[in-house]
Amino acid sequence: MLKYLMKRSGIYLIMIFLTTSAGYFLAVSSLKPAVLEQEKIPRPTPEQVAASFRGLGLDPELNPWERYIQWLGGIVTRWDWGRSPNGAFVNAEFADRVMVSTRLFIASIILTLVIGVALGVYSAARQYKFQDRVITSYSYLVHILPAPIAYFLVQLGAISINEAVGERIFFVTGISTPGIDPGWPAFVDLVAHYAVPTFAMTIFGWAGYQIAQRQYLLDNVNADFVRTARAKGLTRNQAIRKHALRVSFIPVAQSIAFTIPAIFTGGFFAEAIFAWPGIGLWSIQAISLQDVNVATATLAYGSVIFAIGAILADFATTLVDPRVRVQS
Repeated sequence: MLKYLMKRSGIYLIMIFLTTSAGYFLAVSSLKPAVLEQEKIPRPTPEQVAASFRGLGLDPELNPWERYIQWLGGIVTRWDWGRSPNGAFVNAEFADRVMVSTRLFIASIILTLVIGVALGVYSAARQYKFQDRVITSYSYLVHILPAPIAYFLVQLGAISINEAVGERIFFVTGISTPGIDPGWPAFVDLVAHYAVPTFAMTIFGWAGYQIAQRQYLLDNVNADFVRTARAKGLTRNQAIRKHALRVSFIPVAQSIAFTIPAIFTGGFFAEAIFAWPGIGLWSIQAISLQDVNVATATLAYGSVIFAIGAILADFATTLVDPRVRVQS
C-alpha cells in the first residue's frame, strides 16, 4: 500500500507543478496591474509604474517566459512567492490566510464526512420509512438551496437567538474579539466565533455524502455477494455492515478528492458572509486587483489541497478495496 501511495504522490507533485506553471502563464498574460496603477490620482507616468513594479519583481517590460523564470527561481532558491502590486509579501499574507481558512473549514470537513456517511447508512437501512424520507428529502432540498442564501439564513437565526436571549451568545462575523485576554477567555471567544459558520457549513454540507452513500449502499444490498452472506447465516444488518457497506464506501471515499478542495478553495461564500479573511476570498480579490503572484499562489494551494484530498481518497480506497492493494 505504501508503494502505491508513494507512486500516486509523485504523480500529484507533477500535476501541481504543471497546473501552477500553466496558471502563472495565464495570470501574467491576462492580469495587468500596471493598468490599475495608471488610473490612480495623481496619475503616475508609465516610467514610474515600470520602475516601481521592477523593484517588486513584477517588471511589465519582461515577456511572460522571463517573468516565469524569475518567479520560479525565487520559489526554488528562497521559497519566495513574490510580492503584490501594493508591496505586500505573498508569503506572509498567505500564511495568515491559510490559518484562517484551516480554522474555518477543518472541523466542518470532518463533521460533513462523518455525519453524511452515517446518515446515508442509517437511511439506506430504513429505506422508504419515515426516517429515510425525512433525511433524504432534507438532503435534496439542501442541494437546490444556494450556499449564500443558506449561510445567510443561519446567520439570521443566530442573530435571532442573540436578540431573544438579550445578549450576544454567538458571533456571526469575524474571527476573534480584539483585545481579548489570553487563555480561557480567548478559547471561549474562539468557540463563539467558530460555532455559527461551522454549524452552517456542516448542516448544508453533508447532503451530498448522505445521498451518495445511501444510493451506493442500496445498489449493493441485493447483490449476489450479500445474498450469499445472508445464506451463510448472517442477518440483513450484519450482511450490510460487513459486506455491502465496505463496497459501497469505495466511490464515496474517492469523492473526497473533489470535496475537500472544493470546500477549501470554493468557500469564499462562507468567508464573505461570516467575514473570515481566508484563502477563498483572497483569491477572488487577487483577480479584481490584477495580482499575478497571489492568483498563482492560491491556484497552487488549491492544487496541493486537491492532491491531499486525492491521497486521502486513495488511502481510504486501499483500506476498503483489496483489489487496489493487489494491483499496487
